[in-house]
Amino acid sequence: MKRLGLILILFTLTIPGLKAQDTLILRQDAPIETVTVKNRQHSPKTATLLALIPSAGQAYNRKYWKMPIVYAGFGVTTYFAITNGNDYHLYRDAYDYKMGIKTNVSEQAIEESAKYTEDNLITLRDYYRSNMELSWILTAAWYIIQIIDANVDAHFFYYDINDDLTLHVEPQFNKVEFDPALGYGNNIGLSLKLNF
Repeated sequence: MKRLGLILILFTLTIPGLKAQDTLILRQDAPIETVTVKNRQHSPKTATLLALIPSAGQAYNRKYWKMPIVYAGFGVTTYFAITNGNDYHLYRDAYDYKMGIKTNVSEQAIEESAKYTEDNLITLRDYYRSNMELSWILTAAWYIIQIIDANVDAHFFYYDINDDLTLHVEPQFNKVEFDPALGYGNNIGLSLKLNF
């Protein structure tokens, strides 16, 4: 009984270290029992849920090289959104100050209102507003793209890419027999062979 308990303890301690389709052999006197242990499948649903946290889905898929790209995309789009937002607020305040709508504005807004006409301030305000909105839309699109990337990578996690996937391009030359109507002719072309 103690021997069986020891075997069960060793069995439970070795299961986490096994890889997919490894075989564990338990020996007890004469009979041999074979147990095949499989790891859980790589789940696209889990990858998608983890991708709600930026780059966590890429980490789950073991695509660690994509994590800095995800953060760089968020950094760039957020930087432009904030910069354009600050410029939009500046020219909005400058226009409001010039029109007498708002008097409590920054010194920079007062300087900008003195430099430009009302039409120029409206044009600058609208330009930076549209750029700010576009940058936030691109940030949201980048967020969705990284979720889709994690999901697709999870679907292809076990996909086997064979090394024999090749495309052979060879010239082809066929000599044609004499035809009185057409004369002599040759066929020249390319032969494409795809091995997979």
